[in-house]
Amino acid sequence: MTIAIIVIVAVVLIGIVVAVMYNSLVTLNQQSSEAFSDIKVQLKRRYDLIPNLVSAVKGYAKHESTVFKEVTEARERALGASGVAETAKADGDFQKTMKSLFAVAEAYPDLKASNNFQKLQDEITDTEDKIQASRRFYNGVVRDFNTKRKTFPTNIMAGSLGFKEDKDFYAVDESEAKEIEKPVDVKF
Repeated sequence: MTIAIIVIVAVVLIGIVVAVMYNSLVTLNQQSSEAFSDIKVQLKRRYDLIPNLVSAVKGYAKHESTVFKEVTEARERALGASGVAETAKADGDFQKTMKSLFAVAEAYPDLKASNNFQKLQDEITDTEDKIQASRRFYNGVVRDFNTKRKTFPTNIMAGSLGFKEDKDFYAVDESEAKEIEKPVDVKF
């Protein structure tokens, strides 16, 4: 009788531990999906602002059609991206083309002084801040999920509970990472 009670208590305790592990992995998995969705929402907001920005720049720099075409194509690729790695790559490519567009805008002081252009730049800056915050939140949740999945005792059960792989971080591409690592050249 005593052995039966001990076995029942042990089975119940193991069941509780497995349930807690499973629920924590499901929670982190859902949070990472929600966080990635937040990134996509902010990226979409940014991409929706771009046609207005291109139109504003076109009014001043009609002869820069190559830049406008590259921005439009990069925007379309970015909007069509799916998954973390593909979205991060497409967004990195898009950001490179945006640098070209802003370089064109720099050549036109009247454009930079335009109220419409200033408002668009402010909205894009605000959106960029929100994108960065969303990326940090997503990467934090992914870090927690991957850590939970790999630490004892969850690592023993994670695979059998359906959590076989780590989640991908939302990372900048290699060329952008190398650009970030370069020392800043400050001249007075």
